Amino acid sequence: MPKYFLFEKSGVVTTITFNRPEKRNCLDNEVILELERLIYEVRDDRETRALIVTGTGAAFSAGADLSAIRGIEDPRQRDQVARERAGRRLPRLIGRVFEAIAHLECVTIAAVNGYAVGGGWSLALAFDFCLAVENAEFWVPEVDMGVAYRGAPAQLMAASMGPWRAREAILECRHYKAEELLAMGVINRVVKPAALPTAARELAESLAKKSATAIAQSKRDINDFFFGSRLY
Repeated sequence: MPKYFLFEKSGVVTTITFNRPEKRNCLDNEVILELERLIYEVRDDRETRALIVTGTGAAFSAGADLSAIRGIEDPRQRDQVARERAGRRLPRLIGRVFEAIAHLECVTIAAVNGYAVGGGWSLALAFDFCLAVENAEFWVPEVDMGVAYRGAPAQLMAASMGPWRAREAILECRHYKAEELLAMGVINRVVKPAALPTAARELAESLAKKSATAIAQSKRDINDFFFGSRLY
């Protein structure tokens, strides 16, 4: 049984739900490793035609836990503490799971149920489709906290938003509402909170009716262009 996620399979649709609301569904080594195992389980399941990932509580995912650096004024020290806190494995693990999601042959949908912060926002960008509730908010706080936003999360933002918008998000640490990202073409749809599960499920079932071979090849060609280099 997963420790940090709920895992539900219903027909051809599998749903993975972050289930760590007390920690704002943040990402650490254990969470990423468990998510990776679940993604590989979906990859190896021939019956699953669509994957939905969502969260419980107020957040989709708050990204890496940066609470340890609050109150540290020296930017070099902040960056060092953040690196030590994450450890050497976390950036590589994040890149590995992002790549695993991006290259699944089945359709993937991020159903953003609340705020998506830092790596949590980048995680949503690894999916084929992103639906968000109308009160969802997206931002990258790292630079304001004196920490570089690097590796796979930064690469995914650049690939999905373009370099100018990615710099705006990462360097300015701007907060974006879901409707703004919809207008920018960064997410696919905005819905009311109560409608999110149904909207994600209907999209998943609609896409699952299409040719699996055609979808897999089309995804591969798109991803080869945007994610040609490895994300870790």
